[in-house]
Amino acid sequence: MAVWNSEFRKVAELKRLNTNVLLMIIVVLAVLALNLFMTWELPNISAWVYSPELTGTLSDGNENIDIDPQYFASGINDSYTGLRSWGIRRGGRPGILPKPDPGTPELLKKYNSIYIADTEKPKIYLTFDEGYENGYTPKILDVLYENKVNAIFFVTGPYLEKEDELIRRMIDEGHVVGNHTVNHKSLPLLDEKTLEEEVVGLDRRFYQKYGKNMVFLRPPKGEYSERTLEITSKLGYVNVFWSFAYDDWAVNRQRGWEYAFEKVTQNLHNGAIILLHAVSRDNAEALDKIIQYARENGYEFGDVNELEQLARGGMT
Repeated sequence: MAVWNSEFRKVAELKRLNTNVLLMIIVVLAVLALNLFMTWELPNISAWVYSPELTGTLSDGNENIDIDPQYFASGINDSYTGLRSWGIRRGGRPGILPKPDPGTPELLKKYNSIYIADTEKPKIYLTFDEGYENGYTPKILDVLYENKVNAIFFVTGPYLEKEDELIRRMIDEGHVVGNHTVNHKSLPLLDEKTLEEEVVGLDRRFYQKYGKNMVFLRPPKGEYSERTLEITSKLGYVNVFWSFAYDDWAVNRQRGWEYAFEKVTQNLHNGAIILLHAVSRDNAEALDKIIQYARENGYEFGDVNELEQLARGGMT
């Protein structure tokens, strides 16, 4: 009996010891968690909300999704950087003009920037963003050549370094190569020196290789501020936004050429500046049909060089 009591006491003491150790561990973890919470900084909302590419999402304006309007258009404004993300509500059916945030057209005009051309004329302008090559740009160039349509191809630093043959073909076939910065960084989050390195740095590389300067700039992710518009305008660039885009950049979520065709053709309007991503298989397969449909419905494709004159107020 005495042996049994002794063993019982040992087990009880061991349980108490384990309980105390467990309590100590919980207290230590709680203290560490509290310190971490007190010192951890949440990421800047402007950098956290947006993924590396959201130009399509910011232009969808899907009426079936109940989201605060600030997440659709250029209303997000970080108090420190003044960051805005360009977005536009679609007209909803062919021929109806899209709606930007109040005041943004005037802001863009102030700094020789543009998102839509002459809305009195049935002209469409094509632009393509080229962050990297996914194998579809040759087909896109073939279609544009066959249809005698020119476009702006906005390229990044890596694209400029790796895709010499395609860029030379763009130039030779009458297209314009635009500036999408060296590293596709959000311009409002950069200081002035770094911003200039991102924009002018790409322009210098382009001039060294092809003997031409870049005129058109598309801010990465559509993110801009009045400060970045002013700086880049003083540097001589025309910021080109868009009056239509969709989430075509998601290469793992391609939905067939019919989807791309319907998205674009159901949103055609006078003066449209269309943003398409050349990484999209759907876009490459639908492009010829889109061009044919637009022409059959009374639209013509404008020379993209006209956008500089329109942005600077030189055309009527």
